[in-house]
Amino acid sequence: MNSPKWLDRILYPFAHHTMQLPDGQMHYVDEGQGDPIVFVHGTPTWSFVWRQQIKPLSRSYRCIAPDHLGFGLSDKPADFSYTPEAHAQNLEQLIGHLNLKNITLVVHDYGGPIGLSYALNHPENVKRLVILNTWMWSLEDEQQIMKISGFLNGIVGRFLYLRLGFSPRFLLPKGYHEKRHLSKDVHQHYLRPLNNSRNRLGTWHFAKNLKESGPWFAQLWNQRERISAIPKLILWGEKDSLLPLHLLDRWEQAFPDATVRRYKAGHFVQEEKGGEVAEAIKNFI
Repeated sequence: MNSPKWLDRILYPFAHHTMQLPDGQMHYVDEGQGDPIVFVHGTPTWSFVWRQQIKPLSRSYRCIAPDHLGFGLSDKPADFSYTPEAHAQNLEQLIGHLNLKNITLVVHDYGGPIGLSYALNHPENVKRLVILNTWMWSLEDEQQIMKISGFLNGIVGRFLYLRLGFSPRFLLPKGYHEKRHLSKDVHQHYLRPLNNSRNRLGTWHFAKNLKESGPWFAQLWNQRERISAIPKLILWGEKDSLLPLHLLDRWEQAFPDATVRRYKAGHFVQEEKGGEVAEAIKNFI
């Protein structure tokens, strides 16, 4: 595929790869050689969010980073379900298509339940887990998140997300502790793939599925023993204004053997602490 004109090839110098799925064409990065590292993004981001980790790590490892359908440079089909379960099935197809073995799986935001679903289904093929500001359980006890998600499922929420681009325009900046890391140029790389109502369907579905996908999240958490033996590195931005800090407590309680690194950073810790996150992953491997 050709690069869109707005894509800065210095910021994002990676070759384009695509895989045809039943519901559309998935774009992904596949850089370097060696043991595979699979990076799974959340909302409203895409593989661009991992650029500061892919650049150094691809010198020693094979770095794969897909764009979920509805995000980044992937297709944005109008008739795709956009549930996290469907995204998880797409990720599983990509990993199988590339025949990846002994994966280090790096997950963030919605990429947590999506990527960890693969780990639960194939624990024998996941060598390590790196977890950044995410969850893998029902959020029904998070009253504020449930209230917001329920509201976004309505007419006003749909208007905010689809017509006004609420997620990349307003929520994304809130995810940064130090706003200097979200330069105008970087912000454009999150706005341009979501430049009209049709292209924003994925972000809206993620917002309302915080509540609607609760049973699926709970099902994942109930299987957590399946990944208990996999070595884990947790990299957490403590200044996250999108997800509460006590989510980290739950990870630590469930997996007390995990190595934990805390950063004075917001939700997008891989953006604000790019080099440090890359170095932490390299040392962990």
